[in-house]
Amino acid sequence: MSDPTEKVPATPPASEPTTTLRSDAETPKAPKESRSGSLARDILSGTWLVSILAVVIALVLGAILIALADPRVQETAGYIFARPGDFFGAVWDKVSAAYSALFRGAIFDWQANSAVRSIRPLTESLVFATPLILAGLAVAIPFRAGMFNIGGQGQVVLGALTAGWIGYSLSLPPVVHLLVALLGGMVGGALYASIAGFLKARTGANEVIVTIMLNNIAAYLILYLLKQNWFTGTGSPLPQSPPVASTASLPLLLNPPFRLHFGFIIAILATVFVWWLMERSTVGFEFRAAGANPRAARSAGISVNKVIVLVMVVAGAFAGLAGANQVLGTEAKLTTGIAGSLGFDAITVALLGRSRPLGTFLSGLLFGALKAGGYVMQSQTGTPIDIVLVVQSIIVLLVAAPPLVRAIFRLPAPGAKPRKTTLKAKEVAA
Repeated sequence: MSDPTEKVPATPPASEPTTTLRSDAETPKAPKESRSGSLARDILSGTWLVSILAVVIALVLGAILIALADPRVQETAGYIFARPGDFFGAVWDKVSAAYSALFRGAIFDWQANSAVRSIRPLTESLVFATPLILAGLAVAIPFRAGMFNIGGQGQVVLGALTAGWIGYSLSLPPVVHLLVALLGGMVGGALYASIAGFLKARTGANEVIVTIMLNNIAAYLILYLLKQNWFTGTGSPLPQSPPVASTASLPLLLNPPFRLHFGFIIAILATVFVWWLMERSTVGFEFRAAGANPRAARSAGISVNKVIVLVMVVAGAFAGLAGANQVLGTEAKLTTGIAGSLGFDAITVALLGRSRPLGTFLSGLLFGALKAGGYVMQSQTGTPIDIVLVVQSIIVLLVAAPPLVRAIFRLPAPGAKPRKTTLKAKEVAA
């Protein structure tokens, strides 16, 4: 029998809803961003300042390597504490001579004995920069669309093969012949790149793996074709084609000994076109939308699969145009090394240019100058040209890692709040 004096807890009226209080531990919290996601966002947050500082750091490290490779510097390093002036003087002499030769070979040679030879280095830099700009655009467009076109090398080869064959095998009127050859190079590169785009859109195949495999196929394809009499039309045992007909050659912008041709004007026009395509056209908006968020793009009615194929087709067309520039303008015939390392250097150009048309154009000029000046630096100072390759590699490393550059120069991250002034600093300021 219950105690009548026991108090029974009052039941809250039905009209008053009960409120359940949760502790802080029970309160659901928003999920935190993963460290890998934050790092990826930082890597993609590079600015123009980061790109410029990356070039500066690369040049400084290149100077260190130039000094370390010099026998005189190595000799004076043995008694650096006894006579430090000898060591630092040797370092200055070697580095200044190397970079002076690099500048004279890339921009202006003030030691030349004629005005023509003085300005020829600048034109040579533009010659080397032209295919880099075109191939860089072929990499920059897929970057903006969230794809990685590592197959620029193969697409350059196919463009050169198609344009070169049209250039030496067909007989057409002058202007028509050149236009058909250029168009053939673009079509060749576009069709070859469309293979990777179609496989990715249809089966989800990774475009990086597919394009790398296509690079190998293209390398062996040109080696095979240049040994076939039915393709080259010559019985020469050397793997090369006949010279391109004069009607299909890109006209020179300056008289010999200058090699600068109309391909540089094509590179300028291509840069302007890509800017309009990506920033002002509906197609470019679809490219950028699909690259930023494929799910949102699908919700907005954009066919992401169509965008994937179209992006690769457009990129391949520019890579093929770079190959056509080589065979119709610079080399004038097909060889097994017609593409050089354009497809891989284009990745560097696009990264340094932040995948923007103007940035790609300017970085193409920079790397063209490094390539032209590197040969002069090697011949006049004995500095290995591999130093230039090291500088380019360091630039890629730093551009791909903006947080590292910001850490070196103590730059704030994009969107970060300014550091609050401490109380002590405020008191000192007061």
